Amino acid sequence: MTFSQLENLSEQQWHQISIEDVAKYLKTDLNAGLPAADVSQRQEAYGFNELKGKKGKSAIARFLMEFNQPLIYILLFAGVITLLLKDWVDAGVILGVTVINAVIGFIQESKAEDAIAALAKSVSTEATVIRDGQKVQINSRELVIGDLVLLSSGDKVPADLRLVTLRDLQVSEAALTGESVPVQKNIKPLAPETVLADRLNMVYATGLVTFGQAKGIVVAIANATETGRISQLIEQSTNLETPLTRKIKQFSKKLLYVILGLSAFAFVVVIGKGGTWTEGFKGAVALAVSAIPEGLPAVVTVTLAIGVGQIANRHAIIRKLPAVETLGSTTVICSDKTGTLTENQMTVQGIYAGEVSYVVTGVGYQAEGVILENDQPVEVSQISAQIPALQDCLQCGLLCNDSHLQEQDGQLTVVGDPTEAALIVSANKAGLTLPDLEQTQPRLDTIPFESQFQYMATLHQHREIANFHTIYVKGSAEAILKRASYQVDRHGEHIDLKRSQIEQVVDQMASQGLRVLAFAKKEIAEQIQGINHDDIDNDLGFLGLQGMIDPPRTEAIAAVRACQSAGIQVKMITGDHALTAAAIAKQMGLSQDQQALVFTGKQLGEMDEQALANAVEASNVFARVAPEQKLRLVEALQAKGEIVAMTGDGVNDAPALKQADIGIAMGITGTEVAKEAADMVLTDDNFASIEAAIEEGRTVYSNLIKTIGFILPVNGGEALTILGGILAAANLPILPVQILWVNMVSSVALSATLAFEPKVKGIMKRSPIRPDQPLLTGQLLWRILIISIFNLIAVFGMFEWIWQTTENINLARTMAVQTLVASESFYLLSISQAVPSLLTYLKDRTSPVTYIPAIGIVCVFILQIFFSQIAFINPLFDTQALSFIQALICIGVGASVVVPALLLNRVAPLR
Repeated sequence: MTFSQLENLSEQQWHQISIEDVAKYLKTDLNAGLPAADVSQRQEAYGFNELKGKKGKSAIARFLMEFNQPLIYILLFAGVITLLLKDWVDAGVILGVTVINAVIGFIQESKAEDAIAALAKSVSTEATVIRDGQKVQINSRELVIGDLVLLSSGDKVPADLRLVTLRDLQVSEAALTGESVPVQKNIKPLAPETVLADRLNMVYATGLVTFGQAKGIVVAIANATETGRISQLIEQSTNLETPLTRKIKQFSKKLLYVILGLSAFAFVVVIGKGGTWTEGFKGAVALAVSAIPEGLPAVVTVTLAIGVGQIANRHAIIRKLPAVETLGSTTVICSDKTGTLTENQMTVQGIYAGEVSYVVTGVGYQAEGVILENDQPVEVSQISAQIPALQDCLQCGLLCNDSHLQEQDGQLTVVGDPTEAALIVSANKAGLTLPDLEQTQPRLDTIPFESQFQYMATLHQHREIANFHTIYVKGSAEAILKRASYQVDRHGEHIDLKRSQIEQVVDQMASQGLRVLAFAKKEIAEQIQGINHDDIDNDLGFLGLQGMIDPPRTEAIAAVRACQSAGIQVKMITGDHALTAAAIAKQMGLSQDQQALVFTGKQLGEMDEQALANAVEASNVFARVAPEQKLRLVEALQAKGEIVAMTGDGVNDAPALKQADIGIAMGITGTEVAKEAADMVLTDDNFASIEAAIEEGRTVYSNLIKTIGFILPVNGGEALTILGGILAAANLPILPVQILWVNMVSSVALSATLAFEPKVKGIMKRSPIRPDQPLLTGQLLWRILIISIFNLIAVFGMFEWIWQTTENINLARTMAVQTLVASESFYLLSISQAVPSLLTYLKDRTSPVTYIPAIGIVCVFILQIFFSQIAFINPLFDTQALSFIQALICIGVGASVVVPALLLNRVAPLR
């Protein structure tokens, strides 16, 4: 049978098949590898080992899609109308706004092609293979199924491999599985239902070999790898609209119908009153232009952009503008554990030595903290003199250790195993340092950790005692206890081994989510130069236990509480073990029960949609979760109407990050794949920064509502004024070109200042904005209606008064426009925090004061001087210069808007 006849490769459960059967099935010689002829056949049949995404839309098509929005339809409609009026400058401005919005959307939109390209880059590496019995190095792109690959410490795994032989192999699979520490591998076949993170006889593309060597057979390449399957999930994930874009789209559709209806009504009224078709058309055009909020898209974009800057100051980079607003509407945060909720630095928290339990304070790799006995600090000098058992336990962890800490960019990082780094720090807290110990007890030999023995041992010479050596051993409690014949008490005296008591302590530590290591020693009063497994197979003296965990960040605990008080659910979705996840969740305040509310990936995989919906509602903790299950969890929450933020750093997180309403990637530890799929990137990998970003997002949403509540009454007043003029069969109080000036210049300049409004006190005490809450609430509609009616009375009244008394229509229209702009300016002051901020500043000179709205009003005042007082501009807008008294009259009438505005602030505040 030729290789091309092999079928269903992707359906094989390679982890359950014996090594011999895998080799037989793939026709691979376990010693010589593949012959060159077979390599060519397989490459022709299955292609290269590189990820390929589906062909995306062309750049032109994606750009044109940006115009497929109702609000853009309205702007295009306004542009066409102004073209028909032959107002070339105004038409250019309106059409220019649509193009600018399209360009911004085109640039900001994340594309699946970028994520796939990042995935491809992440798996491209060099690989060492055996072909025709010769060891050769090739680009991983040239690997084929059945290749025999050699791995060693520091290598990136180039494809999915079934391990054949290994020596002390440890692989970091955090990017794929979420496992926080390197995984010790073996070659034994496993049960078919074994989840991805527990398939110890497999290694997967993007994994990193941290220790040891191995040989494995390639069982999957390119899109058939686990990483490739994730790339397919990224492609399948839907590009979701944000709550704001959905609401604006709904609002825009309704507004489009209203404008078309009113324009048709205006045309019919003019014709019915004996007007010509041209007059009817002009009336319809004027009403349409007055009702269209041309400046709204630009102002929304400016407000979101300002929000991006504010959020960046709080350690979060927004990749897509709409994500700013989505933050403010978030109802659920699905957070990864390692590095986001936790320090991503293993820390010893409990020690058992000499039959005494100790608590270790401090977190991370800084040696800050103390050892407590019965809540009282143990003095460093006291340890060596009075508690030799504790010193021996810590000394064993420091000497029987192949890792070290180094400073990088001002931070301590571990070179080696994070678990061993934790042992270094716990010993440092007791005043023990490796250079000092190496002076008195230099290492002579080492037995590296091997999975079949479950321990590591080192031989040390005592320089102060001739022909005296000590073997230090660390490993699993089971491996140490079965080789121990005695233990030491608090004072270092030998006593009988109390196995059951020690096992009880181990179980207690493990139930708290701690990873437990046992320590022992064997003293040899003779001259030796090396050790082997027989030397430590018995007569060990048990020294103690150390339990460690990646502890929660202190600021993250406070941030979780803040989110919960803001009505935001926080759920932990991690690839780590259930017990560890439960322990962290309890410390974070996510769960009051360590086990009952934890669902594992295996359990989730057996659930139907209804059971999953119940689980996602009942629990806040999900452990050992596979990429598909993360995606299902996000989808289940969205199906319940939740606005979901999802954090992640690994390749396995990318599909869920893309599916979530807002995907949040880690900037420090995150893979390029995760960053490409995300909407936001945390520069400090800290959950507290998510809470800060949500606070800023809520502020942005609040400012957007203020902006909408400011702009729409202006358009409402204009539309009612034009409609009033048409119904009264009078001259138009404001010309379309004048309306465009107000909408595109004055309104935009004033409303843009609202983007800088500071956050409102207590904004994180409010509940999230309901996803089904309309953009225009009942309160906001009443506000728009009342202020629009005020503007109608003020503007139409001003026009009629001046027209009747002077019969100068240009003067009447100019004063009508200036009255409208004055009303806008005073209305802005009534809804902004400028005046309250100034009053607070006068009471407390240390409080900041908001000047920006006042600056906006000054700018508009200058623009309005140009609008009416500059001779060469008057013909462009059919305006006339005003006297000082006439200008004061406009300002006075416009200022009266403060009365209804302040009343509305009490009964229908903008939030």
